[in-house]
Amino acid sequence: MVTLAETIDGNVLAAMALAKFGVQHMFGVVGIPVTSLANRAVSGGIRFLAFHNEQSAGYAASAYGYLTGRPGVLLTVSGPGCVHGLAGLSNAMANAWPMVLISGSCDQKDCGRGDFQELDQIQAVKPFSKFSVKAKDISEIPKCIAQVLDWAVSGRPGGCYLDLPTDVLHQKVSESVAENLIIEAEKCRYREEIVSLPVSKIEEAASLLRHAERPLIVCGKGAAYARAEDALKKLVESTGIPFLPTPMGKGLLPDTHELAATAARSLAIGKCDVALVVGARLNWLLHFGEPPKWSKDVKFILVDISKEEIDLRKPCVGLVGDAKQILESINKEIKDDPFCLGNSHPWVEAITNKAKENVSKMEAQLAKDVVPFNFMTPMRIIRDSILALGSPAPVVVSEGANTMDVGRSVLVQTEPRTRLDAGTWGTMGVGLGYCIAAAVACPERLVVAVEGDSGFGFSAIEVETLVRYQLPVVVIVFNNGGVYGGDRRNPEEINGPHKDDPAPTSFVPEAKYHVVMQAFGGKGYVVGTPEELKSALSEAFSARKPAVVNVIIDPYAGAERERRASFFLFILEATRVLHRSNTGDRAREADVRSTAPLAGDVVNTGSPSWKDIRSHVSLHKSKQRIE
Repeated sequence: MVTLAETIDGNVLAAMALAKFGVQHMFGVVGIPVTSLANRAVSGGIRFLAFHNEQSAGYAASAYGYLTGRPGVLLTVSGPGCVHGLAGLSNAMANAWPMVLISGSCDQKDCGRGDFQELDQIQAVKPFSKFSVKAKDISEIPKCIAQVLDWAVSGRPGGCYLDLPTDVLHQKVSESVAENLIIEAEKCRYREEIVSLPVSKIEEAASLLRHAERPLIVCGKGAAYARAEDALKKLVESTGIPFLPTPMGKGLLPDTHELAATAARSLAIGKCDVALVVGARLNWLLHFGEPPKWSKDVKFILVDISKEEIDLRKPCVGLVGDAKQILESINKEIKDDPFCLGNSHPWVEAITNKAKENVSKMEAQLAKDVVPFNFMTPMRIIRDSILALGSPAPVVVSEGANTMDVGRSVLVQTEPRTRLDAGTWGTMGVGLGYCIAAAVACPERLVVAVEGDSGFGFSAIEVETLVRYQLPVVVIVFNNGGVYGGDRRNPEEINGPHKDDPAPTSFVPEAKYHVVMQAFGGKGYVVGTPEELKSALSEAFSARKPAVVNVIIDPYAGAERERRASFFLFILEATRVLHRSNTGDRAREADVRSTAPLAGDVVNTGSPSWKDIRSHVSLHKSKQRIE
């Protein structure tokens, strides 16, 4: 006869199985019916990171899968908790990162009766996952956990879902039965076989590279996930072929490598005749591999874990499999008949010269200390401060519009898997979740988030999570008072009875984001000059404690990408005309800080209000119509 002390419930069994199958960290927001599961997981040796919001926790789980190669696990309550978790699950699918969402659900006997937080979660998650399963009895829990963990990493990695009904979590079995269930589930776990590619395919790829006049290697985050950096380095340096990383492929080889084509991107993709694309998809990030960005005659060698991706893109040569293994096979094939372009090769010279030219232009802009800050000045200081830390390099989390765009060009990655950004989906809101994932997945590294104020706002409350767990994360907020900047508007787009409301893109000017961190016991800094920023970063980086550095940026310094040039011209013309008309007016309450971002110079004037600017532009438009 089984005594009460010898029985365990579904919560304990699930925690035992998760620990047995290698789960080391979990992320989530607890509540009915999964609080006990989280507690039992902690008792089983799993570190549980409790968040304020399931979206941020889900983004953490997705990034954790990328950084470790093991599924990140998110735990949520039923109904709305599960729905909130779909943000992370879909992000994992879009980026091909392994993740498992586990949600509690209503008692099975009450399904369809309007139970508390009832939702058909299996149906809800289907569009956002590669596999989903419900444990309908306690005996199924270990097997279902093994299934979702295995499916998440098999083939193209992605998100999987496990549904744990309340009644199943409350069912009980003996400890001996529980142990046997876990043993049986372990025996049935999927072991992905290494499939050798036909030698002819490898030979064809090597031959295309060998005979190309202008070859290029494009490496993406799929290659980083596959830990392909050593094989990539060998291929690049043995052949002398220039390489171009995608944003999260940066660091596979150092950005400072002599064959890096990042600063000559347009030339590289526009003129190459053969492109070996490894762990990157020919999607919007690479202009679909089509003209006018790419040559119409370019031959693609596409390396991807997914046959479906190869079939979709129809490359000249498609190599399905693990990026690291395929690059090793190509290296072996080339070793038998070696070739190397050399620094004097016309193609290498063209890439190198263009890269040097563009870097020189950018460095000239970066060298200027522009105050009030534009984006370039603080980004240069951040870059230099990060590089001064040496190895191990920090994990840099980059999120925002202008902030992420400028950071991608300025910040230097020297080690693999040290850059996280909005990714394939361009997801905003990932910032603090990614920071927490990086801090626990890479405990030897400092984590530095470079966030726009809009991006930071999505997950800002998780600074409390940073403080609670004392994670080594420094969050740098580029604060320009809005999604693209301050209250800026085109009067032709915003009119009517609410035209004087704040613009949809605007926030409270110079918000005290650093005080949010201080409220929870972390360190907060507000800076507006190069000296202040250097001092704050030095102190925060050395402390390796939770901190927010609030960098006040000129609200005119950023714009929506499609409208950037025309917007800057509009602002400069309006503010300068109004400044001339208001010179000597001492009644103004604020000083103007108007930057000419296209030229890199600074104009310090008396500040026209946005009502003044709108009136000026409206008058200008009226004159045009009259004329």
